[in-house]
Amino acid sequence: MLQRTYIPMVTFTLFHLEGWKNRWWAFRQMGLYPPLLSTADGLTFSKMVGSGAGNGFSILPDLGLYGLLAVWADEASAARFFAEDAVFQEFGQRGTCQTFFLQTLRSHGSWDGANPFPETAASLRADEPVAVITRASIRRKKLWQFWRYVPPVSASVADFRQDLLLAIGIGELPLIQQATFSIWRSADAMRRYAYQSAAHEDVIRQTHRNEWYSESLFARFRITGFSGNGKNILSENGYPL
Repeated sequence: MLQRTYIPMVTFTLFHLEGWKNRWWAFRQMGLYPPLLSTADGLTFSKMVGSGAGNGFSILPDLGLYGLLAVWADEASAARFFAEDAVFQEFGQRGTCQTFFLQTLRSHGSWDGANPFPETAASLRADEPVAVITRASIRRKKLWQFWRYVPPVSASVADFRQDLLLAIGIGELPLIQQATFSIWRSADAMRRYAYQSAAHEDVIRQTHRNEWYSESLFARFRITGFSGNGKNILSENGYPL
């Protein structure tokens, strides 16, 4: 008998909510939802995250934007959860949601003491968009140094907007546990930003020199699908999924 091959699936969902009642409900889910998520079949890792104002990189919160990052044993487990979970469905009824289905290309570093993104055999064409997640836990005594460098790095992204489809700052704990989710037109486009942005290069040097992080992670993903009632930035930019 042939054995079925299970390929781990990573999903990232953005929830956009309008109106104070819906936003208050979503804010409460930051504390209420994670214990319910832990019982989901096939779920191996999950984080409910908030976002900063503007493009997400502000110290001020955006109470209308939240995210759910999840790692699943396989795509079937993810699809079943999104189709059946009552709280997830209510997010979609109260606002809009955008879910990106991802397969890990490369991941190094740790999140809560381990690397949650199992690498797969996925590969990327030269003209295919790539998703990137970065995450860091900032040492409390280094917070003031770190946040001094955030505004110029955030502003520098605008110089590469022709290569960038999406960039959002997210976090588990305000100011301290920070992450980014971005989608670039190609791996080459992502590398151009990484190595040609003076502000980005400077913050990388400062990070190593000043040991800002107690923990960090960098991961790249192939985007295999999209679902939700929100804007599909991939199809709008000529990448049908």
